[in-house]
Amino acid sequence: MIDQITVDKIINAAQIVEVVSDFVTLRKRGVNYLGLCPFHDERTPSFSVSPAKGICKCFSCGKGGNAVNFIMEHEQLSYYEALKYLAKKYHIEVIEKELSAEEIAQKNDRESMLALNKYAQGYFSNILHHSPEGKNVGMSYFHERGFREDIIKKFQLGYSLDQRDAFSAEALGKGYKKEFLVKTGLSIERDGGKIYDRFWGRVMFPVHTLSGNVIAFGGRILKKDEKAAKYVNSPESEIYHKSNELYGIFFAKQSIVKHDRCFLVEGYTDVISMHQSGVENVVASSGTSLTKGQIRMIHRFTENVTVIYDGDAAGIKASIRGIDMLLEEGLNIKVVLLPPGEDPDSFAKSQNASDFIAYIDAHQSDFIRFKTGLLLEEAGKDPIKRAALIGDLVRSIAIIPNSIIRSVYVKECSSLLDVDEKLLYAEIGKVHLAKQEREAVAPARETSTPAPSPDAESMPNTGNETQKPVSYKNQDEERNIIRYLVRYGDQVLYYLKPDEESAEVPVTVGQYVLDELARDNLKFEHPLYVKLLELFENNASNPGFVAEHFFGQHPDPQVSRLATDMLADKYVLSKIHSKMSKIEEESDRLIELVPRVMFEYKNKLLLETMKAKMSELKKANEQNDIPLQDKLMQEIGTLNIIKSQLAKTLGERIILKL
Repeated sequence: MIDQITVDKIINAAQIVEVVSDFVTLRKRGVNYLGLCPFHDERTPSFSVSPAKGICKCFSCGKGGNAVNFIMEHEQLSYYEALKYLAKKYHIEVIEKELSAEEIAQKNDRESMLALNKYAQGYFSNILHHSPEGKNVGMSYFHERGFREDIIKKFQLGYSLDQRDAFSAEALGKGYKKEFLVKTGLSIERDGGKIYDRFWGRVMFPVHTLSGNVIAFGGRILKKDEKAAKYVNSPESEIYHKSNELYGIFFAKQSIVKHDRCFLVEGYTDVISMHQSGVENVVASSGTSLTKGQIRMIHRFTENVTVIYDGDAAGIKASIRGIDMLLEEGLNIKVVLLPPGEDPDSFAKSQNASDFIAYIDAHQSDFIRFKTGLLLEEAGKDPIKRAALIGDLVRSIAIIPNSIIRSVYVKECSSLLDVDEKLLYAEIGKVHLAKQEREAVAPARETSTPAPSPDAESMPNTGNETQKPVSYKNQDEERNIIRYLVRYGDQVLYYLKPDEESAEVPVTVGQYVLDELARDNLKFEHPLYVKLLELFENNASNPGFVAEHFFGQHPDPQVSRLATDMLADKYVLSKIHSKMSKIEEESDRLIELVPRVMFEYKNKLLLETMKAKMSELKKANEQNDIPLQDKLMQEIGTLNIIKSQLAKTLGERIILKL
């Protein structure tokens, strides 16, 4: 556990713009910052960060919160793990009590797997630098590849001994569990329960997340063995999803933002060699076709991607589909073919950074033009192949979201292929129509409910089923009240003078709300809103209490996320607009607005009560119960009087109790 003083120190030090900027490219928009949401796929920025309020929020998917919430969501960490992450970022010492054996056992799998991978990286690096085999075999290989010592340390490269269970035995001896050795893929369990190293006899390349955690490894074999794979990679696990990761992104993200361009290559050594030559804005897809998750990660930092090819025709054709996905994301794609016999690794070693960039700039080609030339060369004069080529290019152009860019490509392809522009537009229209038809069918499939199986009722709840959110009759009115409590709870609403001799007493928004509810004996239904009321009541008298900060930075994620939702302003008026005329802020009208939301809540309760009484009266009439009819008529008359009073006096206290 982390003591509250340290927690407060971490929260106060964590600047929301700095924290989010580690993962999202932000641009100033008025008093706030705007960027592409890291939690869902989007092309138009809707992720807003407010430095003044210390919160972030996506106005498309709704995710957000304070700095701790953001790290929890983005890195999939627990509350205390996120605090430790921020403490490390801001160099705040965290002293925790020593964990008991029971507490260690309760640590979740993810934390245990990350800890094991961190240990493994240190172990492999230590073997590389200090063991005789590591230096003679592993380090010799890296030196032969031309890697400098500083680059080897930067990428945390390592070596796994040429022994079947050297690492596994060492890790078990250090107290790491067999379960997590197998789950991370560092070890393989054979029949009989014995485990062996997955990467034995290989040089090691750790794979890092955006935040620098080691989540996987790639291992390259050095001895000649036709039966063994040249590269072995970590399998998918709870912490590693290959389709969402890019090799080198941790080391490249700042340079990508700085240069507003990302170089995309294929392998580990390509990335490392380019870094060594001084080109750091480079990532690798690790030999696989690009995925939407990887493309979305690139798009967080730049819209400009240059794909570097080594001239292998088969490899280029295989990767074209992935580049089409880049186009669909709205990215600007350039392609570079290196000189014959060169790949990014070898070419980077023969160039310094300025020469490398100069070559790229001189030889890069727009992707559509590059693809046209590539396919034209293959099609030759064969009319069937040329028709297929046109269809292929049309599909690539059709997925580009920007209509102006599409029109430019249509004009250029029309000229290159000697095809009428109208024909190309007609084919693009067909592609769009087919896509719309597919999208129209998809929701119907998703919403259709399959017939329940005969044993459905007896099946246990696995926790994976989508739970329908519980709805409360007055939750909208309750939410409106809570919103003012969160935003302005500590602000003075008015001053009350009990008598002529007494001094004026300030009444805050929060105190007004609590008094109104208490005097009329009203209780909220929604449990989260009830919790916020209780939190305010118990903490409002604390020195330095500010409702906005208290709720926005609350350790309970439910509380802080709700507060973020209520504190976030989707639109902010520009400075020019503010200079032109005096704008009345919401905070200037609290004396009008707060009583109004209280009135709306009470009016809703009143109408519900009247409806219930009318229903009872109907039954009494059917049963010919005269005494009950008289009683209900009297109560309904009283309720009508109260209703009239409510309509006239928005801010006055109205007693609902009969």
